[in-house]
Amino acid sequence: MSRKRPTVADLRAMKGKRQLTMLRVLTMDEAEAAERAGVDIVSVPPELVLNPQYRDAAPSLFTMPGDNFYEIGTADDFVRWAFRLYKASADAVYCSAGFATVKRLADDNIPVIGHVGLIPSRATWTGGFKAVGKTADSAMQIFEAVKQYEAAGAIGAEIEVVPVEVAKAISERTSLIMLSMGAGTGCDAQYLFADDILGQNRGHMPRHSKVYRNFAAEYDRLQAERIAAFSEYVADVNSLAYPEDKHVVHMDPDQLGQFMEKIDAG
Repeated sequence: MSRKRPTVADLRAMKGKRQLTMLRVLTMDEAEAAERAGVDIVSVPPELVLNPQYRDAAPSLFTMPGDNFYEIGTADDFVRWAFRLYKASADAVYCSAGFATVKRLADDNIPVIGHVGLIPSRATWTGGFKAVGKTADSAMQIFEAVKQYEAAGAIGAEIEVVPVEVAKAISERTSLIMLSMGAGTGCDAQYLFADDILGQNRGHMPRHSKVYRNFAAEYDRLQAERIAAFSEYVADVNSLAYPEDKHVVHMDPDQLGQFMEKIDAG
C-alpha cells in the first residue's frame, strides 16, 4: 500500500507520539531505497530534489534540501533559493543562517528547519567538533536558540551531539520538531547519514553513527574487478584475441569485389 507524504501539520501532530526516522541521502538510488524502506524524512542536496524524476523515486518522503549558509548568501538569496526548491516539491528547507534569515523565509510561508548544538558550519564558536551543552550555561544557550527559532517561525531544528538529558528537556518544552543527531530518543526523530549506515564513509565515524553494511569493501571489490576486466581487454587487443569474428560484420563478396575495383581505380 502506498504511503501518504506527510505535511508539516502531520509531523507536528506526531510530536511526542513516535520516533520518526530521518536520513541524509545523496543519490537517487539512496532516495528510492529510503522510500522503499519506510523512512519518514530525508535531507538531500538541492540538485536531487530539482531532478524531475525525484518524486517518481521518492513520492512519500518528507524532503528537506539544504546547504551551508555561506554557499547560498544573503536573506534575499535564501528566499530565491528556497522558492525554487519549494516549487520543485521540497517540503521544507534547512537553514543554518541567522534567525533573521529564518524569519524572512517563514514570513514567505517556507517551512524552515534550523540547527542547534554542534553546527559544523559554525563549530568554531562552540570549540570545534565536539559535544555542545554539557554545562548548565551552554545548555541554556541551546534552549534559548530553540526559542528564537520558534519566534522566527521555524517548524523544527536539528539538534546535534547534545547530552540526551538536555535534548529531552528542550524537546518537551518546544513546539519545534526536534531532529536528533546523536542527541537521544527524547527528541522527535533520529537522524543518520546514509554514508555511515551503508559503510561508505572511509573517514572518521561519529560516535552517534551506526554501520549496517560495508559498501566500502564492496566498492573495493568492484574496483578490483573493473581493473581486472580492463587489463584483460588490453591483453586481448595486444594479442589479437579481440576482436573475434563474432564481433564484426562482413560484406557480401560480390559487393566487396565491386568496391575493391572502384577504390583501386580511384
